[in-house]
Amino acid sequence: MMLYQSKQEYYESPIHIDQISTSSIPTYTRVRSRRPVIFDGHYSDMRGHSRTIFGLRMRDLQLMTGLLLLAVFIRLYRIYQPSSVVFDEVHFGGFASKYMKGRFFMDVHPPLAKLLITFAGLMGGFDGNFDFKEIGKDYIEPRVPYVPMRLMPATLGVLVIPMAYLTLRQSHISTTASVLVSILLILENGLITQSRLILLDSPLVACTALTVLAWSCFQSEQRRPFGFWWWFWMSMTGLALGLTVSCKWVGLFTIALVGVSTIRGLWDMLGDLRITPEIFTKHFLARVLCLIVIPISVYMFFFAIHFAILTNSGDGDGFMSAEFQQSLKGHQMHDVPIDIAYGSHITIRHVNTQGGYLHSHNHVYPSGSRQQQVTLYPHKDENNVWKIMNRTNIPYDGPPVMVKNGDVVRLEHVATSKKLHSHDIRPPLTELDYHNEVSAYGFAGFEGDDNDLWRVEITEHSSSDPKSKDYLRTLHSKFRLVHLMTGCHLFSHKLKLPKWGFEQQEVTCIKGGTYPKTVWTVESNKNDQLPEDAEKVNYKKLGFLGKFLELNQVMWQTNAGLTDSHPYDSRPFDWIVLKRGISFWGKHHRHIYLLGNPIVWWGGSASVAIYLIFKTLLYVRAKRGYKDQLSESEQFYESLAGFFLVGWFLHWAPFFLMSRQLFLHHYFPALYFSVLLFGVLFDIITKFFKSRHRVLVALCIILVTYLAFRTFAPLAYGDPWTKSDCKKAKWLSSWDFDCNQFYDNYDEFNTEPTESPDTKVDHVSSNVPHGKENVATTMGEVAHKADAKNVVKEKATNNNVTEMDTEKKEFDIGDEDDADDEQFNPPAKHDEG
Repeated sequence: MMLYQSKQEYYESPIHIDQISTSSIPTYTRVRSRRPVIFDGHYSDMRGHSRTIFGLRMRDLQLMTGLLLLAVFIRLYRIYQPSSVVFDEVHFGGFASKYMKGRFFMDVHPPLAKLLITFAGLMGGFDGNFDFKEIGKDYIEPRVPYVPMRLMPATLGVLVIPMAYLTLRQSHISTTASVLVSILLILENGLITQSRLILLDSPLVACTALTVLAWSCFQSEQRRPFGFWWWFWMSMTGLALGLTVSCKWVGLFTIALVGVSTIRGLWDMLGDLRITPEIFTKHFLARVLCLIVIPISVYMFFFAIHFAILTNSGDGDGFMSAEFQQSLKGHQMHDVPIDIAYGSHITIRHVNTQGGYLHSHNHVYPSGSRQQQVTLYPHKDENNVWKIMNRTNIPYDGPPVMVKNGDVVRLEHVATSKKLHSHDIRPPLTELDYHNEVSAYGFAGFEGDDNDLWRVEITEHSSSDPKSKDYLRTLHSKFRLVHLMTGCHLFSHKLKLPKWGFEQQEVTCIKGGTYPKTVWTVESNKNDQLPEDAEKVNYKKLGFLGKFLELNQVMWQTNAGLTDSHPYDSRPFDWIVLKRGISFWGKHHRHIYLLGNPIVWWGGSASVAIYLIFKTLLYVRAKRGYKDQLSESEQFYESLAGFFLVGWFLHWAPFFLMSRQLFLHHYFPALYFSVLLFGVLFDIITKFFKSRHRVLVALCIILVTYLAFRTFAPLAYGDPWTKSDCKKAKWLSSWDFDCNQFYDNYDEFNTEPTESPDTKVDHVSSNVPHGKENVATTMGEVAHKADAKNVVKEKATNNNVTEMDTEKKEFDIGDEDDADDEQFNPPAKHDEG
């Protein structure tokens, strides 16, 4: 007879049904048992027969309520502080403004979390007129409802706590370990910081936690396949997977976790001879429906909402193809003549970079020839219009003559009467021998010179229009312009000119350049000599699926292109030891710096290491011929710990394959799994402890965690801190928060000025959240390297740089000529790509 040390140990020990007859268990026990069950070596839960979703006891409900209230207090404490823009609120608050206005923007993240923030702002009375354009910009005077917007991620951050508790309890982990894990997550400074601001990681972690909870509940229903709760929890898992990946693509790692677990389950099922092929097929199709079809449908659903809201042209247009842009109000193009005749006024679009139209304006290069600039500009504008002329410039009054493949032409900029020109002079930015400067040269009445001559080479044509192979045709012909005197090709790439070029895309003439970047097409065409009934052409209209696929492709390419260095960049190995954090905000001698609770982080990392050592020892012993027989409960713990370990690994290891910028907050989903693993190991290690001793150990861990939380709380909440306290808190020399920005004593905070819109940031150099430097914000000066890649390094004049800025380097470009034209107004400084 088994002797138990306490009532709690009795209730937490499993019933071994494989050792006794099921019929000998009283009916009440089979339905209401508070104890987990091992049947044929597998854990089950007879509480699943009850009508409640989780089969919770009153004690669990009471504990969970207490944990929830504690989480509310910790997460929402002074959530109004600071009352100015913090870190990537620049972008995610800005996106809410764009949603309100219906203006299209490009972001590397899926739309769900941004939609939730927008909904919170809408409920709080936000009208979309605040632009969130820079860190430190005041919320109070313009009456921005920033608190409701922060409450959305904060609420989701609070919900992580009960979901973690329920996950462990549904997995038959002890109450003590479940409470311990919940409190560790409550006191985790990094999660606190991230959930109190208008950021995306709190929704991501919450959806990840929901997925793990739903999957755990589904696993507890394996003894009752195809029952209501079996279908319910598998469907909930699919829904949660869709929500997770709709917040951030990190959710793909969560899908991989569930996928690995599913494949293992099906593999085990395949080896069970009691399961017929028909039943196996039903299991397989059920999982395809719930774990593949539902997540994809949810993911596409939120993009449908995204497109339904963003119907107007915006600063994200430049990322998208011309066909995509035609679906936005303000970009629709009327049908235009397909035949291009000499004398036509045309706009020429670069095919490869989607950087926009061949453009010139009445400003000259600061070096080189000092002739008029030629650039790419992504918005429609009168400075994009060129007149195509024959090489002789002899007036002609006869019928229109069409431009053919191989013709030599001149292109005259209609607004300034200057010709498209190139010569053997290095461009001001890309000073490479095989690049020639492209400029606009001449004046009204000047016939030009031979450096204005370009040969048309049609390289691709529409299969539905054979004539576009021999004649230059609007939209249907893709062509290169070859400079007749030097043999170079008109070329553009994603390199941006500095402020003297209005951050527009560089155009050069390259000798032997790559084919895609020298290909152009005519988008619009106007010629009064053509008859009214001339054949017309327009872009094909993209449907939802076409827009969905294109936007996701652009998101992927842009995300992969975020390779610029950044002062707060960190790598995956740095995360497990909490080597460094991220500066979020600094003002009035206060500072917000993203740094996790060291006890929680190091405890989670230690749990991973301990489990790996344990598994390694088992494998080594098995190799040496030892037959280690684990009990049913030990096998269960080992399996559960393995699941959380795989979850941690799949949310951490893939980052090693990424060359893009990485930051501490990318580790949060992996951290969640490591803390859950900590709870499992706590149960294993304290398995033979008396109940009061186990509680005492848990209280000691909580006390140490709380002390660490209190130590670093000023960095999470932006509370007053002194230099001396700050220096004491630098447990690692790699933690680069600046203690010199704080006062020497707390009394000085009582005399500090009230925050106002004109207040300047006290410690600008620390407010450099991660990279994507927006040229309109950070380009103070530009230096270039004369290498084959033409890399430009931009120095920041305003160091309040946010994570989302780098990708906007490609398309956030302005034109001084258009500054007063609302239709062609350049994109805002900090808009994310």
